[in-house]
Amino acid sequence: MPKSQVRKKKVYTPPTDVRPTATASTRKPSPIWLPVTAVALIVVGIGWLVLYYLSEQAYPVASWGYWNLAVGFGAMVSSLILLSRWR
Repeated sequence: MPKSQVRKKKVYTPPTDVRPTATASTRKPSPIWLPVTAVALIVVGIGWLVLYYLSEQAYPVASWGYWNLAVGFGAMVSSLILLSRWR
């Protein structure tokens, strides 16, 4: 029985007009304020929620009612958005 020929795979080279302009090695690192601000927002958000629950909804702002939860969780979500930009 004859033996089949082995095909050689060509090395893939992407087209020059589709190549991305910025590679991971050319990106600048994040500024120092970005992780510091993100961690501060996490701490503030958790502190806001803990204070709200431990004070039995009297603090930080009693007139806001349950919107205090939105402020606490909003701070934590905004820190996650900042951390997604961290390089």
